[in-house]
Amino acid sequence: MRRLPLLLIVAGSLAACGQTTGDRAVSGGLLGAGAGAAIGAVSGGGVGTGALIGGAAGAAGGALTSPGSVNLGRPAWR
Repeated sequence: MRRLPLLLIVAGSLAACGQTTGDRAVSGGLLGAGAGAAIGAVSGGGVGTGALIGGAAGAAGGALTSPGSVNLGRPAWR
């Protein structure tokens, strides 16, 4: 069970790569929503609320990053 969180972090980090601002916003939003849902579930604040807040923060963070600092290749969905 201890390997699963580490595996999810590594997979999420690699999935967050993108060539365009839209790619980075989508992947950041998805990762943020997942992290927010997990934090909401653990803290008792609500899974849906955590997912919404995390998704918004992740999308903003992904959209605001420069391509040179995070571009590690084409996203898997392209």
